[in-house]
Amino acid sequence: MTDTLLPAAPQPLQKEGDDYFRKGCNPLAQTGRSKLQNQRAALNQQILKAVRMRTGAENLLKVATNQKVREQVRLELSFVNSDLQMLKEELEGLNISVGVYQGTEEAFTIPLIPLGLKETKEVDFSIVFKDFILEHYSEDSYLYEDDIADLMDLRQACRTPSRDEAGVELLMSYFLQLGFVESRFFPPMRHMGLLFTWYDSFTGVPVSQQTLLLEKASVLFNIGALYTQIGTRCNRQTQAGLESAVDAFQRAAGVLNYLKETFTHTPSYDMSPAMLSVLVKMMLAQAQESVFERVCLPSIQNEFFVLVKVAQEAAKVAEAYRQLHAAMSQEPVRENIPYSWASVAYVKAYHYGALAHYFVATLLIDHQLKPGADEDHHEKCLSQLYDRMPEGMRPLATLKNAGQRLLLGKGHLHRAIGYHEESLREANLCKKLRGIQVLRDVLSAAHQRTQLKYTQHREDDDLLNLIDAPDILPKTEQEARITFPDFSKVTVTDFFQKLGPLSVFSANKRWSPPRGFRFIVEEGDLGFTLRGNAPVQVHFLDPHCSASLAGAKEGDYIVSIQDVDCKWLTVSEVMKLLKSFGGDEIEMKVVSLLDPVSSMHNKCATYSVGMQKTYSMICLSMDDDDKAKTKKISKKLSFLSWGTSKNRQKSASTLCLPEVGLARPQSKKKLPTPFSLLNSDSSLY
Repeated sequence: MTDTLLPAAPQPLQKEGDDYFRKGCNPLAQTGRSKLQNQRAALNQQILKAVRMRTGAENLLKVATNQKVREQVRLELSFVNSDLQMLKEELEGLNISVGVYQGTEEAFTIPLIPLGLKETKEVDFSIVFKDFILEHYSEDSYLYEDDIADLMDLRQACRTPSRDEAGVELLMSYFLQLGFVESRFFPPMRHMGLLFTWYDSFTGVPVSQQTLLLEKASVLFNIGALYTQIGTRCNRQTQAGLESAVDAFQRAAGVLNYLKETFTHTPSYDMSPAMLSVLVKMMLAQAQESVFERVCLPSIQNEFFVLVKVAQEAAKVAEAYRQLHAAMSQEPVRENIPYSWASVAYVKAYHYGALAHYFVATLLIDHQLKPGADEDHHEKCLSQLYDRMPEGMRPLATLKNAGQRLLLGKGHLHRAIGYHEESLREANLCKKLRGIQVLRDVLSAAHQRTQLKYTQHREDDDLLNLIDAPDILPKTEQEARITFPDFSKVTVTDFFQKLGPLSVFSANKRWSPPRGFRFIVEEGDLGFTLRGNAPVQVHFLDPHCSASLAGAKEGDYIVSIQDVDCKWLTVSEVMKLLKSFGGDEIEMKVVSLLDPVSSMHNKCATYSVGMQKTYSMICLSMDDDDKAKTKKISKKLSFLSWGTSKNRQKSASTLCLPEVGLARPQSKKKLPTPFSLLNSDSSLY
């Protein structure tokens, strides 16, 4: 039997009461991860202070003319730069502190790398949103205090999500809620005065924007980061745990890839397209590594066909990490990726390459083709291991010849020893990796096992007769692939649905203040028809009817009747409501769309300390409103005439209002996810 090196995982976190989902984790709880996040937050503040001091010193150096002052400023600037470099190295050390993210079981396996959550500052929505509700929607803003508080509580909980599916759902619900918030409160033609600040996960440099795009992108990044923490926490000593780890890393890759394709110009280094591409490769490589561990579970049997499969799986993992290391070595990622992460990729590429050669050597040395064996199957398996056989060797002949098998097997062992030595050398060169004891133990054990097997078959003339073992072709039973995020599994209710259907009552439409008037139904005839579907519009208005003389206009949206909110009522429900008042005088409130604002250009500034400011010109266009019909119509009974049955037939709607899938406040229906509110072409500048 050939032993393998396998892993460990955690127990699921327990939920604490029904409010757990909304509250998230206790940020003051002294868990390993919370301590790490608190240290990262404190470092971010120190880095911000150092960056500001450096900026001030650089500005002073530019304007100073006195030589003595300039020398003092240069000296201070050198101290600030040195201090800033030390802080960034300390932050890098936190990024490689993988121990607190691993499972709690004892395991003899190489740790996986998770991503830390991005930190942010608190944001107070209350004053800005209240003013906008009063100004834009002409409603009493105090009626929405609880809704604004719910939004702020949800954002606060997202800063400390639990490390499980509940935490992922929490972040997804806030991300989807931001789609509603953006349409309700963020008109495209101006800024709302809210500043969203997020810290770079790798450099600690803060980035601020007045648009909601930075907020949405950062939440997406944290969803991907949380999936990586779930993946590293899985029990890699069980089949179910390894399958969960593979799934978690593939989902993390999917979220990060979605972020890269959706938000194309992010101002933060950790969310740049180049960095996200590297992170996607890293998650897929770790998923492939988990696939290899699952194949090896619980141990590797010393059988010919099993060793062929395991060798090619190890070669697949080595290939994934070689590609990852090559991507990490390219500019501009090379300057911002933690050096220890690049070292881990390099170490694993050589380690798993060495394992592949060791397993091939084992199947060649330990297994001889026996009489009656399926020669064709053995020959096919061996030939598929290589792109080409060594010169002078044939697959079937090699299997039958003990001397050739031993010679080729020792060639693989010699190459495996070289790979193990290279992985150990790189691990010893990196200061951060030297502190991970389990990594050094795994690499040393694998190296010693390969040396022991080579010693058992070593001969004096090996250095003269050893052949160069060929590369092993990678192959896997399950290739790690991106799993795209499924936002539809999270049901989100618009906190501000009392404002009305989002397709009509949004921030990009300008409304007149509500107009109230009273009218009387004459002989069962309203004098107008209704169209649309929540909210209902006045249509085919008789200019001589009581409602028209009182101030009604064609195209008006009915918002209330006798103080009953009608923004979510359909035509039939409004008709039923009107009918309930009989011949009494009816009080109605309506609003109308104002003339659309001509499209205009507006600068969207990104304020990033220590980074060059960038600007984008956002071209905004408003949809043209329907022009009111001015054709004079003769007085006739409308379809709301209750005295005759022939006019009760429904008329076809002539206005197509886009559906947003919002549940009416009166009902308890679940809301579908607002995909129409997520800008697939969003760009951060």
